[in-house]
Amino acid sequence: MTRRLFGDRRFYISTLLLALPVIGQNLVENLVNLIDNFMVAGLGDIKMSGASVAGHIVFIFMVLFNAVCMSGGIFVTQYYGADDRRGIRQAVSFKVIVSLGLLILFLLVCLVLPGPVLGSMLIGNSQSGLIINEGVKYMRVMSLAGLPMMICYVCSSSLKETGHVRQPLLVSFIAALINMFFNYALIYGNLGFPRLEVTGAAIATVIARTAEALIFLYIIARSDVPIKIGIKDLFSIDKDIFRNIFRRSVRIIASETIWVMTETVTTALYNGRGGADVVSGMASSFTIANLYFTSLGGVNIATSVIIGKLLGEGKLDEAREKKRWLFAGSFIFSAFVTLLAVSTTLLVPVMYANLSLSAQSICRQMVFYMALFMPAWIIFNVELAVARSGGDTDMAFYLDGLVNVVIMIPLVFFLAKGTSVGPVGIYIISKFVDVAKVIACHFYLKKETWLVNLTV
Repeated sequence: MTRRLFGDRRFYISTLLLALPVIGQNLVENLVNLIDNFMVAGLGDIKMSGASVAGHIVFIFMVLFNAVCMSGGIFVTQYYGADDRRGIRQAVSFKVIVSLGLLILFLLVCLVLPGPVLGSMLIGNSQSGLIINEGVKYMRVMSLAGLPMMICYVCSSSLKETGHVRQPLLVSFIAALINMFFNYALIYGNLGFPRLEVTGAAIATVIARTAEALIFLYIIARSDVPIKIGIKDLFSIDKDIFRNIFRRSVRIIASETIWVMTETVTTALYNGRGGADVVSGMASSFTIANLYFTSLGGVNIATSVIIGKLLGEGKLDEAREKKRWLFAGSFIFSAFVTLLAVSTTLLVPVMYANLSLSAQSICRQMVFYMALFMPAWIIFNVELAVARSGGDTDMAFYLDGLVNVVIMIPLVFFLAKGTSVGPVGIYIISKFVDVAKVIACHFYLKKETWLVNLTV
C-alpha cells in the first residue's frame, strides 16, 4: 500500500528539482514585494493603502497573463513530451497573440480609467478619496510595465514548461536586485535621487520589469530552446492547432478570471469595513502570505511538467501512477509549509512597525489563519494541474470558477452587509469553501477525463 501511494526517493528528488527553482523564483519576487511594502509602509497608512489597492489592479492582469500562458502551456508540455517543435512554437505563438490583446486592456485601465477602477475597490471606505489619489499616481506609471510584464510571463512560463526552470530563477534574482536598489533610491530620495514616494515605487518596478524582459529575450535568442519563435511564426498559425488550443483555453481563462474577480470583490468588501487601517492591514498580510504561497506555483509547475510530458509521450499508465505519488508527496509537503508559514507571523511587528496598531493586528491574524489553509490550497493546486495537463478544463471551471460565483461571492456579501463580522472573520468563514472544493475535485479526478494525449 505504501509503495502504491508513495514513489521512490529518486522520483521526489526529481520533482523537487523542478519545483524548488520555481518556488525560489516566486520567493525572490515576493521578497521584493515584501521589501516594497516595508518601504512604502513607512509613508503611512494612506500611501500604503493607495499603492496596495493599485497593486491589486495590476495583480488582476498578472493573473490573466498567467492564465493565458497556462492555457498555452498545456500544449507546450505535451508537445515537448512528443518532441514536436512545430507544435511548441504554435503554442507559444498562441500565448503571444492573446497576451497582446490583454495588454491593450491593461493600458486602457491604467491610463484612461484608473480613478473609477480604484474607486470600485473602496466603496464605503471612510478615506477613499485620499487613497485613490495615491493609487492613480502608481497606476499611470505602471502602464509602462505592461509590455515587459507580458514578455516576462510568456518567456518564463515557456522555459519552465520545457524543463528549463533555473534560468527564470536567475533572471528574477537579477531583476529583484534592480528593483530593491531603485526602491531604496526613489521612494525616500536616497543616493542623490529625488524623493518620489509611491511614484518612486512604481518607477522601480518598471525599470526592473524592463531589465527582466530584455534578459529573457537575450537568453532565448542565444540558446537552442524549442520555444524560440520569430515574427513569421505569429503570422503562420496552424488554424487547427490554434483552434484546439483556444477551445481548451477558454475555460481556463474564464476560471482564472472568475477567481481573480472573486478575490477583487471580496477585497473590496473587506476594505469597506473601516478606514485605511483595514486596507493596509489586509494588504500587508497578503504580502507576507505570498512568501509561502510561492509553494503553490512550485507544485503546479512540477505536476504539469511531469504529468503533461508523460501524457505527450503516450505513457498513460505511468501518468496515473505518478499522479498518486504526487498527491501523497504534496500532503507531506503541505504540512511542512504550514509550520513554516505560521512562523512568518513574527515578521509583522518588524516589517510594519510604522503602520497603526490596528493595521498590525489585522495583518498578524490574517497571516496566521492563511497559514492554516495551506494544506488545502497545495493539494487543490496539484488537482488542478493534473486535470489541466490532460486538457480537462471543465473541473477548474465548474468546481472552482462557478463555485466562486454561486457560493463564495454571495456568502461574502451576506457576511459583509448582513452581519457585524469583521474583515478577518469574513475571510476565514469564506475560505472553508476551498476545503469543499478539494474534496469535490478528488472524486472528479477518479473519472480520469484528464488521462489524454493531446498531441495525437
